[in-house]
Amino acid sequence: MRVFVAGGTGHSGSYIIPELIAAGHEVTGLARSDASAAALSALGAKVRRGDIQDLDGLKEAAADSDGVIHVAHRQDLLPSGGMDAVAAAELPIMLAYGEALAGTGKPLVAAGSIGSPGQHLGRPVTEEDPALPAGEEHKGTLRVRNVVERAVVDLAEQGVRSSVVRIANIAHGTTDRAGFLPTLIALGKEKGFVGYPGDGANLWNAVHIRDAAIVFRLALEKGPAGRYWHAVGDGGIPFRDIAEAIASRLCLPAVSIPDDVLMTPGYFGFLANIATQSYPASNLITRRTLGWEPTGPGLLADLDNGHYFPAG
Repeated sequence: MRVFVAGGTGHSGSYIIPELIAAGHEVTGLARSDASAAALSALGAKVRRGDIQDLDGLKEAAADSDGVIHVAHRQDLLPSGGMDAVAAAELPIMLAYGEALAGTGKPLVAAGSIGSPGQHLGRPVTEEDPALPAGEEHKGTLRVRNVVERAVVDLAEQGVRSSVVRIANIAHGTTDRAGFLPTLIALGKEKGFVGYPGDGANLWNAVHIRDAAIVFRLALEKGPAGRYWHAVGDGGIPFRDIAEAIASRLCLPAVSIPDDVLMTPGYFGFLANIATQSYPASNLITRRTLGWEPTGPGLLADLDNGHYFPAG
C-alpha cells in the first residue's frame, strides 16, 4: 500500500514508519521543516512538504494514497490555548481526510485516548466502549478529543475504513522524552522523593511504543471500519508500583501523597487530577480481531532497562 503518514517523526510515528516499511508498504511522510524531511528520509520514507494546517494539502495527500495514518498534533497551539486547542484543531483535519476518502473504502487510522470512554465503568475499558458524547462527564481536553474520535469512527458511514487506535496512558520506549514517565522522574529529582496518590492502588495502563506501532499497521491493513483498537500491553499497573520502580532507580524514597493535599498545587501540580485516576483497560478484542500480540518489555521492565535514567 501507498501510505501517507502525518506525524511521522514524533514519538509514535518514528516507530510506525519503519513498521510499515518492513511490512512492504511505501510510506510518504509530511514534513514542515528541513529537519523533519531529513528525519523522514532517514526512516526510509518519501517526503511530502507541507503542514497539517493546510487542509487542501492533506486532502490531496490522502487522495493520492491507499491509506492514511494520522498521529500529528498542533503543538504550536499549546502556549496560547493549551491541550484543548490542540485537540480541537484535529477535528477539521479528520473531516478533511474524510472528504478525500469518502466512498473509497480506504483506511484512515487516527490516534486516540484510552480515557475517552470515561473513568467510572467499574471494569476495564474495552474496544466496544465508545467515546463519551460531548457534555457528559468529560470537560475540556478529553471532551474535545472525544468529539474527534467519534467523528473519525463515524466516517465509516461515508465509506471510509476509519478507526481509532487508543494508545495507552504511558507509551514507553527510548524515544519517550516528554511523556508521563519523564515527568514523574523529573518530579522525583526536584522534590527528593517519588510520590504516588493515596495508597497508590489506582491502575495505569501502558504499552511499548514499538508494540503500539504494530497496532496502527494492522488496523491499516485489515481493521474493519468504524472501530476502536487498544494499543495496551500492561492493562493495569498500580501507580505505587510505578513510583517505587522510579524511586529505586533514583535511590529516593517512594512516598504517599495524602488525599487531602492531592488537589492542591503540591507534588503533582497540574497533573494531580490525572495522577489520581484509575485507567484499567483490556486489549482482548484488538488481539483477537487484528492478531496482535505485544512482545516488547512491559513498563516496569523498561524502567529497569535504564534508558530513562542516563548516567550523569
